[in-house]
Amino acid sequence: MKRIDLIAGARPNFMKIAPIIDALKAAEKRGGSLRYRLIHTGQHYDRAMSGSFFEELGIPDPDINLEVGSGTQAEQTAAIMLAYEKVLLKEKSDLCLVVGDVTSTMACSIAARKLGVPVAHVEGGIRSGDWTMPEEINRVVTDSITNWFFTTSETANDNLRRAGVTDDCIFFVGNTMIDTLLKQLPRLRQPACWESLKLEPGKYFVITLHRPANVDGEHQLLQLLHAIEEGTCGLPVVFPVHPRTAKNLRDLDSKTPQLNYVDPLGYLEFNYLVKHAKGVITDSGGITEETTVLGVPCLTLRDNTERPETITIGTNELIGTDPSKLSPALVRLMAGQWKKGAIPPKWDGKAAARIVEHLERLLER
Repeated sequence: MKRIDLIAGARPNFMKIAPIIDALKAAEKRGGSLRYRLIHTGQHYDRAMSGSFFEELGIPDPDINLEVGSGTQAEQTAAIMLAYEKVLLKEKSDLCLVVGDVTSTMACSIAARKLGVPVAHVEGGIRSGDWTMPEEINRVVTDSITNWFFTTSETANDNLRRAGVTDDCIFFVGNTMIDTLLKQLPRLRQPACWESLKLEPGKYFVITLHRPANVDGEHQLLQLLHAIEEGTCGLPVVFPVHPRTAKNLRDLDSKTPQLNYVDPLGYLEFNYLVKHAKGVITDSGGITEETTVLGVPCLTLRDNTERPETITIGTNELIGTDPSKLSPALVRLMAGQWKKGAIPPKWDGKAAARIVEHLERLLER
């Protein structure tokens, strides 16, 4: 049997890995030729942001935990490469499968290829064009050494072709994060704040902010929060606060508006809030995909996106980082003038099964 290393390092990875594990298990029951080794790099170690996802999404305990912890970009990259290299030198696998665009994705890809292990990249080919984002560098570096690409959109396919990747290495399979969302929809549950804040479906907003351009400058963060408070016209605003953002909010102290700040939520609780919200205001790429499938208006506080299909097809709109641009968009939303949107091709809950079918064929060569 051929063995695949599945690399998971941070919260966005877990949602993309979970359905691949399910698909590999299903293939094995059918007598398939693949087995896997789940490797958690430990890039994210806060339990609310990481550990609980394993339980909620039914992900088994990792076979190996590299436990790299926090650090600068270079420190984390180096620590992951060193630790994963030791794993491969002790017992090499037939394939390293990475997902998304976190530091673990790039670092494990480099370590694997240098030891002659081929790499498959789930969510390959997405690009924002913003080189100030560490994720963009991770994407470009990973894709430059990847053997096989599993893509979420035709835009990603075109990006890869322009970079010189041949069609026989590109597999348009869909979006494994949507596999997880569709599977978990019946299990979504109300968070504790639902009752305490007296929330009602369609009568509140959810916001998430974590990117440096939005949260690291006192003036910028305050302006955004005040624009959100003003534009939501008195409706409750629920703000699950990322650890990075929490520190900056504490530094601002009493200057911030009276939004409803809550601790980071688990997957099932957070997406319950998203599903029933009037709208979501975010600077996260992944959330724009979930809102598109759920049909919830989404306002993205970024100047670019690596997921343009959520705008051209879905419910997302790129507002930018200028707080003054938020008010007109919220006026349209509150007036019921937001686009309805549709679901992109192959975002149907079957992406992981397609990936495993391709892997069985590719690793038989």
